Amino acid sequence: MQSRILVPVIVASALFMENLDATVLATSLPAIARDMNEDPIALKLALTSYLLSLAVFIPVSGWMADRFGAKNVFRAALSVFMIGSIACGFASALTDFVIARIVQGMGAAMMTPVGRLVILRSVPKAELVSALAWFTIPAIVGPIMGPPVGGFITTYFSWRWIFFINIPIGLLGIVLATRFIGDVRERETPPLDARGLVLLGIGLSGLVFGLAILGQDLVPFWLAISLIVVGMLFSWAYMRHAGHAAHPVLNLNLIRILTFRASVFGGAAFRIGAGASSFLLPLLFQIGFGMTAFRSGLLTFAIAIGAFTMKFTAGPILRRFGFRNVLIANAILSSSFICFYALFTPATPHIVILGVLLVGGLFRSLQFTAINSLTYADIAQPAMSQATSFASAAHQLSLSIGVATAALVLESAQLMRGDNAILIGDFAAAFLVVGAIGALSAFIFAVLPPEAGDELTGNATIREDDAAPPPETAAPQ
Repeated sequence: MQSRILVPVIVASALFMENLDATVLATSLPAIARDMNEDPIALKLALTSYLLSLAVFIPVSGWMADRFGAKNVFRAALSVFMIGSIACGFASALTDFVIARIVQGMGAAMMTPVGRLVILRSVPKAELVSALAWFTIPAIVGPIMGPPVGGFITTYFSWRWIFFINIPIGLLGIVLATRFIGDVRERETPPLDARGLVLLGIGLSGLVFGLAILGQDLVPFWLAISLIVVGMLFSWAYMRHAGHAAHPVLNLNLIRILTFRASVFGGAAFRIGAGASSFLLPLLFQIGFGMTAFRSGLLTFAIAIGAFTMKFTAGPILRRFGFRNVLIANAILSSSFICFYALFTPATPHIVILGVLLVGGLFRSLQFTAINSLTYADIAQPAMSQATSFASAAHQLSLSIGVATAALVLESAQLMRGDNAILIGDFAAAFLVVGAIGALSAFIFAVLPPEAGDELTGNATIREDDAAPPPETAAPQ
């Protein structure tokens, strides 16, 4: 029992560092933009490049864990992430900063998915919800600390120090992983699908970077459209390749599993709203309302407080109402709170803003817990690494699309007015758009049967034949 708690907590040191870094950066973006003489919206490239790096390199994380051992890959990933953090701290221009963020993303791509894989292969399915809750509790401390800590450092010191605080956390993670995590790996590892990795990498890069630079003056409009088209073509080429490849880097056959398909696509739609709001709120408070980074951080950290609180009650709620009912109703509730952000004005009392963000964080956390748990409900052990890579890549890609979508709404408003100003009304439109996209996930979750996920909550008796996956769920042999 101790190992089932200790391993998730140790692995969570990586997720803690990753989430701390993400929330600290979101709070500090306006200050970084001023220091680099860039448009604050252009700093979306710092977010999308990182998330894109995650999406591109996550698919190979499962293979590397199987081939070289989860502990070795986990420690190497922590080291790469720290190198990227140091490079971010010394960056002096947007180009340098984006490259450093890509390096960070490469480390994170191996870090969290491999850590999650250790848990999935060490914990029985009946205890999976509890184990993942232990895994995420320390990680949520990062978002709780991130906004006020990042705001304080940015306001009273320098934004560069927000990246240097990753170093002691990463070193602690390496020491603990060396001491307590076993050498989890598969006995036989299939060959790496190098062709698929290239096709998928170019496809995702073209789509996300094309969306990210659309509307910016960084490149001509035709080039942004060309990148999107190239991304679509290479993504289509990968789907054709995966259909006949013996060992595809992303096993598209997993989509045939109903719970996995609903979790991935429904979760992607929901995360577009969540990822966008994390990008928009600090900009609204600092650029729209004129707050300092510190005061902005003191407000946005209420979301993480709500998320942390929900972790203690998510399990009982899912057992009482079932995954399907919770996912449908909560998708609408959570997305409604994102739309509520559009009503914020400089005159809105801070206590009201805190209350809305706190309650919204509660519902958002419940949705993420349900989605993350249901993803693996019907996945057999041999396919866990592939499922982890697939789900994690979709997760990061949807967050990146969310940021790009929100920025595109802001840029479209500027373009229609013919100026570079960002008005409060522009943020309201962005919140409404991404909130509506998140609410659409309810229709995807509606296809789930009422008993979906009962095995995870203990509401169903596990039969021996349940352990045998249908032919399409097994890992390719």
